[in-house]
Amino acid sequence: MSSWFRNRRWCCGNAGLGGFVRSRRFSNLPYLPDFPNLPYNSPVELIAIPTPLLHAGDDLAAILAEQAELRDGDILVVSSKAVATTEGAAIDLNAIEPGAEANDLSKRCGHSPAERQALLDETERMHGHVVGTCPQAVLTELKPAGLMQGSILAATAGLDHSNTPQGTLIGWPKDPVASVGRLRRELRKATGADVAVILSDSCCRPRRLGVTAIALTVSGIDPIADMRGERDLFGKPLQMTQEARADQLATSANILMGNAGQSTPAVIVRDHGIPFSSFEGWVEGIEPSEDLFHGVI
Repeated sequence: MSSWFRNRRWCCGNAGLGGFVRSRRFSNLPYLPDFPNLPYNSPVELIAIPTPLLHAGDDLAAILAEQAELRDGDILVVSSKAVATTEGAAIDLNAIEPGAEANDLSKRCGHSPAERQALLDETERMHGHVVGTCPQAVLTELKPAGLMQGSILAATAGLDHSNTPQGTLIGWPKDPVASVGRLRRELRKATGADVAVILSDSCCRPRRLGVTAIALTVSGIDPIADMRGERDLFGKPLQMTQEARADQLATSANILMGNAGQSTPAVIVRDHGIPFSSFEGWVEGIEPSEDLFHGVI
């Protein structure tokens, strides 16, 4: 696999095993897989979209359309925090009156009582609860409206004080499903291009150092690629494999988005070979009883 950065673009030739198998001859392979759901020989291109500093009330679709030339079939990964910012969802900490639980969390886990109260309020709004704490962090389990299966484990209920003015916090849009659909429609109106949209956010992983990204909501592609029944290199049918395709795209885009002062809230994924669909909604999860990590964390 080859990769390179050029003009804030990242290209991967023959991405994945499928492209590797089909681009060369291997006489010793007992079985050549045929996965109709996988994009083969596709030189995927990631294109960063830097923007000016975003503010409440900004027309995000118009800004993105002005900063980049979108094409039919593009997938646009957009920071959920950027969407929330332009929708005016920032939380003013000066307007919050902390309660006893917030004061306790502040003492045990750091940050101001007002920040911890904002966390508790956001957790309650998304029908969640606190499931764990450590120095400087609080882990929440959220079941936002419209999420039909599973829940979301998120640090501080998705709230962040990075990339937002002093004295404020920014979280997810108030209705991420409505936001992703609206942004897709507005981009179509502004550019004429039919693009899929993913709202992403940074996340942590159990026992792994460093942050990565997940997809929260999606419009235009299936977020999960069900590979069950497809055959592996030796002809054996896959029994359980379901690829987290939207999460994979969010993580790839995060390489260019960054988490600091890059001012790159969106990334185009081009020439990906992924079919569009009518899906629009939360990326569903699994129930705790099905979770391999249940009882460990």
